[in-house]
Amino acid sequence: MWDRRRAVRLTSPAMTLAEWIVLGVLLGAVVLFISGRLSIDLVALMMMAVLIVTGVISPSDAIAGFSDTATLTVAFMFVLSAALLRTGALATLGPRLAQRFRQNATVGLLSLMAAVALCSAFLNNTPIVAVLLPIVVQTARGAGIAPSKLLIPLSFAAILGGTTTLIGTSTNLVVSGVAEARGVEAFSMFLLTPMGLVFAAAGIIYMVVLGIHLVPGRDRKGLQDAFGMRDYLTEIELLQGSSAVGQRIMDSHLVRELEMDIIAIQRGGNTFTVPAGDMMLEVGDVLKVRCDIDRIRALKDRAHVALKPGLKVAEDDLLTRGTKLVEFVITSNSDLEGKSLREADLLRKYRAVALAVRQREEVVHERLQDVVLHAGDVVLAEVRAHYVERLKRLGVRPDSPFAILAEEEGMPIFAWRRFLFVAGVLGAVVLANAFGVPILTATLVAVCLIVLTGSLSMKEVYDAIDWKIVFLMAGALSLGTAMDRTGLADRLAAGLIDLLGSWGPVAVLSGTYLITILLTETMSNTATAALLAPIAISTAEELHVSPVPFLMAVTFAASASFMTPIGYQTNAMIYSAGQYRATDFLRVGAPLSLLFWLLATLLIPLIYPF
Repeated sequence: MWDRRRAVRLTSPAMTLAEWIVLGVLLGAVVLFISGRLSIDLVALMMMAVLIVTGVISPSDAIAGFSDTATLTVAFMFVLSAALLRTGALATLGPRLAQRFRQNATVGLLSLMAAVALCSAFLNNTPIVAVLLPIVVQTARGAGIAPSKLLIPLSFAAILGGTTTLIGTSTNLVVSGVAEARGVEAFSMFLLTPMGLVFAAAGIIYMVVLGIHLVPGRDRKGLQDAFGMRDYLTEIELLQGSSAVGQRIMDSHLVRELEMDIIAIQRGGNTFTVPAGDMMLEVGDVLKVRCDIDRIRALKDRAHVALKPGLKVAEDDLLTRGTKLVEFVITSNSDLEGKSLREADLLRKYRAVALAVRQREEVVHERLQDVVLHAGDVVLAEVRAHYVERLKRLGVRPDSPFAILAEEEGMPIFAWRRFLFVAGVLGAVVLANAFGVPILTATLVAVCLIVLTGSLSMKEVYDAIDWKIVFLMAGALSLGTAMDRTGLADRLAAGLIDLLGSWGPVAVLSGTYLITILLTETMSNTATAALLAPIAISTAEELHVSPVPFLMAVTFAASASFMTPIGYQTNAMIYSAGQYRATDFLRVGAPLSLLFWLLATLLIPLIYPF
């Protein structure tokens, strides 16, 4: 029962050294998460290292997050999601969605968002978006709709669906794990469902009625305009005396000096497309290259090369005979993420020459081989035509390092027998937890069944897990433990109560939701949940009310990242592919976030009483 007289703490003892250290780690982590200068898993390890070295928590406490129920369950859910997606079931939505959009765009949008939300209620939403992204782009093109009109709804639907069940997203499991560690009963499978369904329904209705009109309709006018290729593609002829003559491409000083990529070589009547690095250059070779043309003009006399006038840069004319243009979208958990294009070595692995990279709102041409790839980046490349089909088949796999935005997407074979088995296993996990079996036990047994029946190999199990998220959860949970042990969580909770407590627990809950939603827009949703869940519990204890409504506020708000492209992985994945600007997310997402804040303030206390 809430007591107004206990709502405000007038005095507090001075902060201890341990509290100052933990506060410094907390603020430092927030800054690093927001800046994006270091990977989230490295930041998590740094948090643990500082807490151990300073003696705030013991080494065993610092690494306890790796064996936490929430961390292991999230890892197992990555595996179950991959097993289901590998059956090809999700890709079969493409033709059905295309038919809906051709009949009625509104019905198509409603069908898309409802289907994605349903899938993400039980599967990890990041691979869902990775698989559906090229399918939705192709559906939009077939229906005469700008792909940008559908990609934000795709991401938002995946976020909304993840809030409806315990296993819908890692955020839910993190808060449940923190609650259990603090002596609060762990979340059941469908504890989130009543409020989650309200949010999902409200979000879909908002997008269909209003949001879709705020989403920009950015038409793709051609790859040459989208990637600004006019000043970066040309043909040069090697003249007598050129230093490149008689050298292999990989050894050529000229190639390195001009920082150019050779797309094709014309020699006599023959054309060598995407030539290998050990090919020798000869006098008279005409090279089609990606390079800064102004740099070639400045060096052409000294380098003994001649510019060939007249190369057109219309989309069809970008292509050399026997090649095709392909857009690679780097997926989350891709083994290409964090690598430079030089390290990615697309030429050797995929017979592809990178022409440009779209990173968020910027198209990069200069020093292309040094560009470090991030999830959501789009790489424009020229690929040998016979290799494109292989890339398409690879691109639709859930464990693919990229998705392919092609005119016609590869369609995986729908393994319906395997789908029925894996879906049955996933359904058994849901039912088992609903009837009291711990979620860790249910998912562990399910993963064993998946491997024993050959649905996935152990290598595929390891590949399916997003290890960055696992490390992030472990680090964030260790910081949460430090906040709890040192009393910092209680102190921060007291500060929140001092600010809002005189208006009652509903006002404090509303403030908790607002703080969480603002923080999750600028850093990882999983980290936000892990850091604020202990404060939510301490706040409830200070107010002498149930912690459940405050935990619900943190859970739902941590996932409700609609206003920025960096707050949630699915937003980051569609950012470049949809040619969005950061202001597009703010324009579409701000009204939705405001709506959810009001709904949370009004309905969470009713559904989850104090």
